[in-house]
Amino acid sequence: MPSETPPLRGGGLSKLWSSSLVRYLVMGGLSFAFDFGLLWLLYDVAGVPLTVATPTAFLASFVVTYTLQRLFAFRATDSIAPSVVRYALLVAANTALTTGIVALADSAGWSWVIGKIVAVAVTTVGNYFAYRYWVFARPKGSPPHV
Repeated sequence: MPSETPPLRGGGLSKLWSSSLVRYLVMGGLSFAFDFGLLWLLYDVAGVPLTVATPTAFLASFVVTYTLQRLFAFRATDSIAPSVVRYALLVAANTALTTGIVALADSAGWSWVIGKIVAVAVTTVGNYFAYRYWVFARPKGSPPHV
């Protein structure tokens, strides 16, 4: 008689999903797909100059990224206004960095795709810590992010 694999109960995927890092990476992947797709559409399809298309796509993903990270990755419940201000400051820094990296890759003769991937890799690590400990920081006395 063949043995059946029991369903995951309270372990496996559920335990994995309980990690803010895993949720951050999944939500970040969805945000990246939105940002990347819009950049491709603007630059490759519509012919918008790369130095305009890159920050436009990046800034357009602002609402998507903020919402996904706030609601799903970090499950923030505090007031929206302070985290939006902190997030806007982070986005401004990331926009300048991303635009610079993509433009540098393009001027070096590489594809903008390589530049975008490098920019995402560079900002992903720093952003996790910025989101967790600054943008969506729990008020003193609240249980920590899991």
